[in-house]
Amino acid sequence: MLKKSPYDVILSRHITEKARVMEQLQSNDGNPSVRKCKIPKYVFLVAKKANKQEIKQAIEKIYIDRKIKVTSVNTVTIKPKAKRVRGRLGKKAGFKKAIVSLEPGDNIEDKG
Repeated sequence: MLKKSPYDVILSRHITEKARVMEQLQSNDGNPSVRKCKIPKYVFLVAKKANKQEIKQAIEKIYIDRKIKVTSVNTVTIKPKAKRVRGRLGKKAGFKKAIVSLEPGDNIEDKG
């Protein structure tokens, strides 16, 4: 049985406007409705066949130097979308993303 590399499970970090909002919820003191959210959340693109346990272990192994602890993993599979390019019908590739919640106080990025 072949052992998967953590980089085979986690393809890349998914950085969008919505993902940045989720990352910054823990440091947002101006909005009283999200002030209580102290759990940092990060979004990653993952392999389509990866399960939640594999994702959790891969994140903890990749960021082992920061000693982070993953508390929960939520996955979303985005279906392929139809696109037209120069009058021809094509498809935009589908993907799977994982929303990873860390313990309060843990952080992936350096603030310096």
